[in-house]
Amino acid sequence: MPLDQYNNLGSLVEPDRVHKACYADEQVFEKELENIFYKSWIYIGHESQVPNAGDYWTTWVGKERMILCRGENGDVNVLYNRCPHRGALICNNLNGNAPKAFRCPYHAWQFNMDGSLRNVPMKQGYEGVIDLTDPQLQMKRAERQETYRGFVFASLSEEGPSLEEWLGQGAKAAFDDICNRSPEGECEVVVNCFRIIQHSNWKIFLENQLDAVHPSITHHSTGDAAADMQRVYKEKTGDEPPMGYQFLADFTLPYEKWDSLDTIGHPYGHTLLAGYMGLRPRDPVTIAHEESLTAVHGEKRMDEILSTNVHHVLVYPCLSVQPPLQQLRAVRPLAANKTLTEIWHFRLKGAPEGIYDRSLAYYYHVNSPSTMVNADDLNNFRACQDGLTLEGGGDWVSFHRNYGQDPVENGITTSVTGMSKQPMRNMFAAWKEYMSA
Repeated sequence: MPLDQYNNLGSLVEPDRVHKACYADEQVFEKELENIFYKSWIYIGHESQVPNAGDYWTTWVGKERMILCRGENGDVNVLYNRCPHRGALICNNLNGNAPKAFRCPYHAWQFNMDGSLRNVPMKQGYEGVIDLTDPQLQMKRAERQETYRGFVFASLSEEGPSLEEWLGQGAKAAFDDICNRSPEGECEVVVNCFRIIQHSNWKIFLENQLDAVHPSITHHSTGDAAADMQRVYKEKTGDEPPMGYQFLADFTLPYEKWDSLDTIGHPYGHTLLAGYMGLRPRDPVTIAHEESLTAVHGEKRMDEILSTNVHHVLVYPCLSVQPPLQQLRAVRPLAANKTLTEIWHFRLKGAPEGIYDRSLAYYYHVNSPSTMVNADDLNNFRACQDGLTLEGGGDWVSFHRNYGQDPVENGITTSVTGMSKQPMRNMFAAWKEYMSA
């Protein structure tokens, strides 16, 4: 359907509802790439993914193919994955190491890790024709590239706020919370990651991450089964069951518990869900973690770090981060009805190995492609997408719950209840600003 059927893209978003075209229209999706993914900051990867000179990973910003790589001087670079000679992809693998230089598989042009042209075969054919130092013959770098605490972002726009300004305190909390939990103040990625193709719009996934209404409905069977196994384990062994059971049993929490949580909306669409999991049992692993942090920061600061009240942070539009569990999901839109998500997890440098094991348990039990939790969500996502593509049945998606009731202070919105649709309204308010710019 032509875009001019709408008065403007902003008209698709009202304060308490949005038009289904925001999810189902391919032309709207193309405008999202242009106005959101090619102008804001998009997560590329973590510096620890490329520890050695010549290491590289390939990824996407919208439909653009990009390379994260480390040069001989130690610098991390973000390049377009395109040879300036004939346009071939320089790197066809997901990751690898180019010991000396990138080499185009088509005509063997060679490039340094900063994108500069290193050598070409039979270069005398260019003498007097074109200067091989000409910028158009170098691999193009991302228009802007910045790093926050080891997390690398790029923007394909030469203009706009800096990364720190764009993240603000709301989104920086995602990375500060992960890194601060390390006695060394740093984390490192554990390669590789899980990848899922979701047959649904990228926004449906992000909205679901902070939807406090659905867990006890969608995931109740998983939660009930885990709670039953907790009882069986304790009866048979007399010991407390592994924390992995509790990760799933938490989905049996009553509505009232979810409703008591806070969600907080920040500028640029970043949104936070407060913590609800008990991640500080009095077990040897947790005590050892507390001691390692206390040795560096003192007891007061240690308690502040481990009491940070965050479970989920959405770094809009590209990330879903769970800081206390060292998890990150990167969102790569492929089409209006198709989204790639990459699920990464991290190790805290200097922390007890058991803390990593806890993260790994959550990674496998909750976030992996094979879990019942993910299967439940993916089924809902596709059901929503299928319904939103129907011609009949209505044109609007409701975000009415607690509309007009969430307090706002200095541009930051705090939900009046945990089940308020504040996160969805906050993200779409940012969407409207991006799309109307």
